[in-house]
Amino acid sequence: MFVDEITIKVIAGKGGDGCTSFRREKYVPMGGPDGGNGGHGASIIFKVDKGLKTLIDLRYLKIIKGNKGENGKGSNRQGSNAEDIIIKVPEGTTITDLDTNLVLADLVGDNTEVVVAQGGRGGRGNAAFKTHSDNAPRISELGEPGEARYLKVELKMLADVGLIGLPSVGKSTILASVSKASPKIASYHFTTLVPNLGVVKLKDNRSFIMADLPGLIEGASNGVGLGHKFLRHAMRTKILAHVIDMGAEENRNPLDDYLTIRSEINKYSEKLANKKEIIIANKMDLPQAKENLETFKARYPDKEIIEISSVTNKGFDKLLKRLADILDELTNNPLYEEDELESHVIYKFQNEKPYTITKENDVWVIKGKELEKLFKMTRFDEDDAVLRFARKLKGMGIEDELERLGAKRGDEVSICDYMFEFKE
Repeated sequence: MFVDEITIKVIAGKGGDGCTSFRREKYVPMGGPDGGNGGHGASIIFKVDKGLKTLIDLRYLKIIKGNKGENGKGSNRQGSNAEDIIIKVPEGTTITDLDTNLVLADLVGDNTEVVVAQGGRGGRGNAAFKTHSDNAPRISELGEPGEARYLKVELKMLADVGLIGLPSVGKSTILASVSKASPKIASYHFTTLVPNLGVVKLKDNRSFIMADLPGLIEGASNGVGLGHKFLRHAMRTKILAHVIDMGAEENRNPLDDYLTIRSEINKYSEKLANKKEIIIANKMDLPQAKENLETFKARYPDKEIIEISSVTNKGFDKLLKRLADILDELTNNPLYEEDELESHVIYKFQNEKPYTITKENDVWVIKGKELEKLFKMTRFDEDDAVLRFARKLKGMGIEDELERLGAKRGDEVSICDYMFEFKE
């Protein structure tokens, strides 16, 4: 079974909790803090395996969850890090964050990998909080929560040349004739339901990869038929080799066929529409082919057209040499623009507050990524930890902002769905 798109939730492992502990040896009076730090939670990593051809291994996985890091222990023993989870995917896999619609990674090259969800760091033990003014801190941190993301994972097959065209124009026959690929060939529409790849080798030792892509129909850019499956894979190709049945074997008009395909490509993506295109005039052994070709050339005099016949194998040498020459001339263009990719550089501006405060049903609701992380890492059963949490809130300016917005003593404040009482 060929699977080329799935959606999945990934949750990296939480960091291990820090430990609150003190030395208790018999002959060591006034033993200091010796609570160790927690271990790092497991990250979720996607890694290319060239032996894979589909995403079928991920099809039935709804959630991938990393393990928690080990908790710290006394005697300054740090918890062990959780082992990262490595998910193997085919080359050409693209990973998109569904919450932001930004591309996290475009995995090309064997063993290429990307961390899609970062494991949480371990919480610090009380030994890490020791200072000159506090030699015996009774405070430690809980582990940091791991990243959670909803992802769309797509396979966009890698090929130098993509054979495109309406169903039954001879794409599979061409691929089978010029490579050792064995696509299914039959005299009915949509014989090709999945992309097929073949390696084409020329007599001058040049080679390239050709893909036979599922046939298009009108409305493909809106997902009709196999449209999106075809167009997704076409985005990867360097050359669009547009196969047209010049013999009009099924009483179709070659001009109409060409306009149908170009219309769907233009609707789907400007980048795809601007790819290098070459017209393959197939079935030139049929009676009406010459006349149809002349009409086509008159309508599109600027198009590069190569005549072939899959039945007689005429024109294949010229076609393959020309495709190889074009590939030698082409330079690789990026598949995505910079604004489509998620940046790992975070800019923080001094005038930008790391939280938001709103009032909902007489409750002050405070939200913010850093604030929520601080909350989840605080041990509220330790008095010193609670005081530290309050100091952090004050340092972030939350108390001042609440007062400015009109919060009064005794008002309810909500952080991560937990209720607190506001005290000036």
